[in-house]
Amino acid sequence: MDAVANRHGTVPLQRASGQLAVSVKRRGPHSVLDGLRQVGCLKARFPRPDDSAWRQVVTLNTSGGVAGGDMLDATFAVGEGARATIASQAAERFYRALPDSAPSSVTTRIAVAACGAAEWLPQETILFDRCAVRRRLCVELATDAWFLGVESLIFGRAAMGEVVEFAALRDLFEVRRAGRLLLHDAIRLEGEVSATLRRPAIAAGARAVATLVHVAPDAEAMLDPLRQRGVGASAWDGMLIARMLAADSATLRAAVVDALAVLRGGRALPRVWLC
Repeated sequence: MDAVANRHGTVPLQRASGQLAVSVKRRGPHSVLDGLRQVGCLKARFPRPDDSAWRQVVTLNTSGGVAGGDMLDATFAVGEGARATIASQAAERFYRALPDSAPSSVTTRIAVAACGAAEWLPQETILFDRCAVRRRLCVELATDAWFLGVESLIFGRAAMGEVVEFAALRDLFEVRRAGRLLLHDAIRLEGEVSATLRRPAIAAGARAVATLVHVAPDAEAMLDPLRQRGVGASAWDGMLIARMLAADSATLRAAVVDALAVLRGGRALPRVWLC
């Protein structure tokens, strides 16, 4: 889209927008692609799976990152008895927003039908100083559906000497089972984020944070194996939640990979995680 000067002489900034809709169904012992719609900067690729019972979906944002005013919307539907692993090609970056810019808006919806299973395994979200982010992840599960999801937030890349002093972040992770709300996990950080993260009751100076959510009939049975790995976790009502803090993204990723190995029964992570 070309930028055209208006009568006041200002030039409107280009904004990225993308829509993605992917559905997976079961065909015999296999999980296969059922539908695909991609618009704008959001795309999906489907690597050849190591296990055909699981359909791998890899998302891409061809805009190269998310800036203020960008709008991304993705929907994933996993049919009855199907299994899907959704991962991102790389870490997503949320760049500095201009003072008068609208926040970026990122919405993801995942629906899992009866006896279905879905994994939401994006790589890290890297936040830059003075970013403005509104993000929402909504998961709808059938009564006996299986779900595993992780979200990792990196407040500046330590190896690059980056520090997020100020930001405006609103991040919601919501899970419903059979229409009943199981989880409404909302993060709101605005203003002097670095000072907030230094508070002992919040992050005690950590600059990398991860939330891991597992919903399954046997989720509570996974609590002790996870705690034995040194992960702080709680479980109730068929749901397990773990929080992880680290000084940098490399340390956090190692902890997340270790936890995922427990909850995924040792299955290999998507190959994009190894790039």
